[in-house]
Amino acid sequence: MTRATRDIRATPKRRVLISGASVAGPALAFWLNRYGYAVTVVEKAGTVRSGGYPIDVRGTALEVVRRMGILSRLRDVHIDLRRLRFLDEDGSEVVSLDPHAVTGGVGGQDLEVRRGDLTDALYTAVRDDVEFLFDDSIETLDQSGHEVDVTFRGGGRRTFDMVFGADGVHSRTRELILGPEQQFHRYLGYCFAVFTMRNTFGLARETIMWNSPGRAAALYAAGDNDDVHAFLTFAQPEPPFGAFANPAARQDLIATTFADAGWEVPGMLAAMRDADDVYFDGVTQIHLPRWSSGRVALVGDAAYAPSFLTGQGTSLALAGAYMLASSLAGRDHAAGFAAYERDTRDFVTVNQGLAGKGGATLFPTTAQELEQRNNRLRALSSMPPAGGRPAHSALILPDFEI
Repeated sequence: MTRATRDIRATPKRRVLISGASVAGPALAFWLNRYGYAVTVVEKAGTVRSGGYPIDVRGTALEVVRRMGILSRLRDVHIDLRRLRFLDEDGSEVVSLDPHAVTGGVGGQDLEVRRGDLTDALYTAVRDDVEFLFDDSIETLDQSGHEVDVTFRGGGRRTFDMVFGADGVHSRTRELILGPEQQFHRYLGYCFAVFTMRNTFGLARETIMWNSPGRAAALYAAGDNDDVHAFLTFAQPEPPFGAFANPAARQDLIATTFADAGWEVPGMLAAMRDADDVYFDGVTQIHLPRWSSGRVALVGDAAYAPSFLTGQGTSLALAGAYMLASSLAGRDHAAGFAAYERDTRDFVTVNQGLAGKGGATLFPTTAQELEQRNNRLRALSSMPPAGGRPAHSALILPDFEI
């Protein structure tokens, strides 16, 4: 689909605010700026966040970063994970696989990069053209007029033509326009903790995952001499709300859950107690009846978090940002938001549907399911990678012309 070009110099710049400077926010800022919008990004952190665990960019999202001109930069920092090993409860090896055999990715095409490398690339692409307000956030939104009046946590007040929430699973913007998160989140039955620890295991560009029924521990070595990313994941029938905001309760829950675990898990628990970067949450998807209200729209995890079980959170954020900006080209907010949802929702739905497959592969909850999973993995070891799941590329991007 190709839209007619227009003279943006003759059109007064519409002022827009984006909440969130992780992935979806800067990507949306890039494309809205290209279309002549005056863009402000507000971010509650003091700067763009570096570090973080590795993330995947695949399928349609690869075309987005190519069109942004940052694909070669991301290729330079591609991790190129070489091996994925699964261990049984006693620590013995079940199987060693090409990672693409499990992820459905395409070797030589898909990207795996440190989250900080992606956010740095996105920020560098927009920082000279977009206003960033760090260490601040949206406090209130008022849409009673023909614009959006915004009050910031720091006390400032501004008026914008549109506001976009790219502020993650626990989006404040979404809460302000649609209501509390509880009615939209779909808990998938697991909790996880991720943190970094010293690489005393001799691991290099590989992941090792230990499983027992309902529990998993993984060590991910992104480089040759770096620290490793440690993951502890476990089945939990109901969300442990008391542990989410209480570090002591979180530590107790995880320690109790893994108390009798073998392999390297005792050392991982000890490292977690000393780590200063522990992130703990439930494995959750966000399902909304609509992605906008009035002049405010949502993108990325704030609108349709797929969970890490799909491996598609970052890719959906990049593709969704592109589709939202493209849908607004030549349209008012109401028509643009409607087109964004109409043209993007099927892609979101099919990718969120990958979560069931991801849970069955990584975290079986019974001994029987674990043995069935292991047998499937052993069968994969004798087969070449499948060459990518259709869900990753199930969206054709419209042309983006200025």
